[in-house]
Amino acid sequence: MSIEVEHLTKTFHAPGGDVHALNDLNFNIKTGSFVSIIGKSGSGKSTLLSQLGALDNPSKGKIIVDGQDITKLSGHKQTVYRSKKIGFVFQQYNLIPNLTALQNVMLALEFGGVKGSERKPRALKLLASVGLDADQTRRRPSRLSGGQQQRVSIARALANQPAFILADEPTGNLDSDTGQAVFKLLHDLSRQHNTTIIVVTHDLDIAGRTDHTYQLKDGKLIDYKK
Repeated sequence: MSIEVEHLTKTFHAPGGDVHALNDLNFNIKTGSFVSIIGKSGSGKSTLLSQLGALDNPSKGKIIVDGQDITKLSGHKQTVYRSKKIGFVFQQYNLIPNLTALQNVMLALEFGGVKGSERKPRALKLLASVGLDADQTRRRPSRLSGGQQQRVSIARALANQPAFILADEPTGNLDSDTGQAVFKLLHDLSRQHNTTIIVVTHDLDIAGRTDHTYQLKDGKLIDYKK
């Protein structure tokens, strides 16, 4: 399932004048690709992920997923798209603090419509696949390291077998070694499950090892010369 973006534009209206965060973007991402997007802070990287994840609508343009323009979907259908097609991974993890790692993943499965009897075994399998042991699955986020929390967030993102994972600075809060381990985990997911992964990162070392790297600059998306 590929992503085709046509003339994507996002303009914010401000007292000092309009700001073109995204300015007439055109690109394609093939199924199973691992793509990175780099750019300075405030360049529009997170805005682009929000558009691809149907968290916000563009000012104009199309985002065609599996032949369907998601920008034209109703609010309800965009919610279904997010729950069925997209897995989100954030820099801040965004785990629910009063739930255990296991419960965080089970909640995602519940939102995805998975039967109650199937949630726990599937959640445990997902957490094991990202390297958490049985004791760690019973801990709340405050009792997990940053790397462990990010692994839980990846397991949660995978809960409903999404076609795409959108990752916003997933290694930004991690030390170098842990960041490399999380990157490898995402890379392996792309290769083993043919999952399309789009990652925003400031880490040029990580960006340099993805299938393709784009740079977002002045509202334009250009090929980054490694």
